[in-house]
Amino acid sequence: MPKRILFIEDDPDIYEILNIVFDEEGYEVIGFRSPLSRGEIALIHPDLILLDVRIVGSDKTGAEICAELKADPGFSSIPVLLLSAERDLERIASNAGADGMINKPFGLTELVAGVKKFL
Repeated sequence: MPKRILFIEDDPDIYEILNIVFDEEGYEVIGFRSPLSRGEIALIHPDLILLDVRIVGSDKTGAEICAELKADPGFSSIPVLLLSAERDLERIASNAGADGMINKPFGLTELVAGVKKFL
């Protein structure tokens, strides 16, 4: 059974890239352009979550969503990686309790390697 990656990314081009790349790598890919509730995430049972830091139209950042997931014992063991072009992404990821981060723009090799590291 393939590993399941859940990602939340509002940029349509990056959204499509994530879908294509991880599908070709053999993962089950589930993408959304807006945040989900913890209940919705629980129904998906992801093996890894990729979160864009800035989600247009959302009242929460990806970092805030990450921090909420990491504070919840039901989700704390799921690896969460933050995606962003923010200059201080390392600090943002650390403060949110993220397991890792991927800087935008990213290379496809870097993206896949970053995810494989946690799966």
